[in-house]
Amino acid sequence: MSNDEIEDKSPNLESIDVRIVPSIHEIDAAQWDICARQTSADFNPFVRHAFYSALEDSGSVSQENGWQPQHVAIETTKGELLACAAMYLKDHSYGEYVFDWGWANAYERAGGRYYPKLQCAVPFTPVTGPRLMTNPNNPDFNPTDLKRMLLAGMIEVADRHEVSSLHVTFPEEDDFNVMTDSGLLKRFGQQFHWKNDGYSTFDDFLNALSSRKRKNIRKEREKANAAGVSIYAVSGGDITERHWDAFYHFYRLTSDRKWGQAYMNRTFFDLLSKRMGDQVVLIMGEQDSEIVCGALNLLGGDTLYGRNWGTVVHYPMLHFEVCYYRAIDFAIGHGLSWVEAGAQGPHKLQRGYLPRKTYSAHWIADGGFRSAVAQYLNQERPAIEDDVDTLTEMGPFKRTGRHTC
Repeated sequence: MSNDEIEDKSPNLESIDVRIVPSIHEIDAAQWDICARQTSADFNPFVRHAFYSALEDSGSVSQENGWQPQHVAIETTKGELLACAAMYLKDHSYGEYVFDWGWANAYERAGGRYYPKLQCAVPFTPVTGPRLMTNPNNPDFNPTDLKRMLLAGMIEVADRHEVSSLHVTFPEEDDFNVMTDSGLLKRFGQQFHWKNDGYSTFDDFLNALSSRKRKNIRKEREKANAAGVSIYAVSGGDITERHWDAFYHFYRLTSDRKWGQAYMNRTFFDLLSKRMGDQVVLIMGEQDSEIVCGALNLLGGDTLYGRNWGTVVHYPMLHFEVCYYRAIDFAIGHGLSWVEAGAQGPHKLQRGYLPRKTYSAHWIADGGFRSAVAQYLNQERPAIEDDVDTLTEMGPFKRTGRHTC
């Protein structure tokens, strides 16, 4: 698709262009990252230009696999990037983690055509982060106004493509509020995150737990480490092809078991290592000189983001040790505030990861279908909030030191 341009007509702003671009490379990397960094105190690695470009350049994201880039860029007539959003035209709902299969089935049973749709997201990545990203360095433009204009441009693209809907998944709360104030439907979800409450050691964390939970974690760690697997973290230039070959094998095994396909190919991980190696943390396990398990994490300013895991051995509690407890060890050792260990997983609760609300926002073209979805979401949201509150109360921390996320 050739670049479309939508000219903003607001009398309060100088002439600007809203461009729809079919590749992240048509937007300057440095300018993109300025916008991405401004919208999050913790520079989220998943919204870096390098991450999106690794997805596109590897072919993990493409029109052929149902993720056609339709990124939105607001620029001055002099070419300065004011705001941007990563967006994709999709013909399926795979790799999103905010499930709308039921909506799609209902719409098509009623005679509608749900796909294609537009998705503003980080592909295959259920991590909260900025979605309506703005440049902080131009005082002539109000960030909230730019976000509204960005959203208007996205809806204009939806109209032009005649899609059923636009979905913005895992936005930060500020972006979510701009979108819902503009009329998008609001949806809540939950994930389980670990919060560093000033711990200096893992034992400090354990001491904040009830006695029974503390003992249980110690037993799990003992079982995992009794298997004879040497577990270590490796990052940056210390990551070798041997590590990536092993990890990719584990990733494929897990993907085949869970989803029937691997979203990201081997080239993606090579590009990720070359372009963002300083933010990659692999936690690997070796036994008898063979790498037998591994977990991929990405490092943000104050957060360790756990992403993928796999293994060729099946020892008790090894998954919990590599993915959850070693991540906590790493966070404490590096002074990080959070560990986000991926989507779903109430089993994380008893291991110190408490529920935290996530967001998505949805624009639906058809008025009747929109009303039906809105009614459903109005019933779903209170249930999600009640679930977060209940699970927090069920958490493993001492009553006198109740933690919340």
